[in-house]
Amino acid sequence: MGLFNRKNDASATEATPVDPALAALTGEYAIDPAHSRIGFTVRHAMVTNVRGGFDDFEGTLVLNGADPAESSAAIDVRIASIDTGIADRDNHLRSGDFFEVEKFPLMTFRSTGAEATGGDDYRVTGDLTIKDVTRPLTIDLEFNGTATDVYGNERVGFEGSATILRSEWGLTWNAALETGGVMVSDKVKLTLDISAIKKG
Repeated sequence: MGLFNRKNDASATEATPVDPALAALTGEYAIDPAHSRIGFTVRHAMVTNVRGGFDDFEGTLVLNGADPAESSAAIDVRIASIDTGIADRDNHLRSGDFFEVEKFPLMTFRSTGAEATGGDDYRVTGDLTIKDVTRPLTIDLEFNGTATDVYGNERVGFEGSATILRSEWGLTWNAALETGGVMVSDKVKLTLDISAIKKG
């Protein structure tokens, strides 16, 4: 079942009927951080990957099953909750060399549109803000479906990824290696695994 319908062909004489199961998704959903993850992967010392994530975030999805183009998403991430499994590294990432969390505590995403790319695959566009720098971001997203959990909550699930250049958001710290190259790559892969609960 697709979440975002393709636009109808302009030559069509009749509107495509709305899938009742799709229409039933209409509503506002709160992201469940206990069953969701916002993570990242970055190349370290040119030879290996460091993975981490953020433990404190919240967000809202507004889904319109009858007119999916009217759907939207908003996510706020508290940068201080960054976790790569190494306390010293996390503290460095919170410092002025990187995120400067005391001055810029939040990373935010606000969607501006979405399009179907086939099957349950979609491309969501929006604005990502880090350190008061706002730039467009495109997320390749997969809609994983819906379910009613054991507590009676209606859930939707998504997973997605995007690749950014951190320097475009003012995250420019680096160190040269004796063997050539740099300590931290500019390219960062963002990953999202989202479970959201429909509000009453």
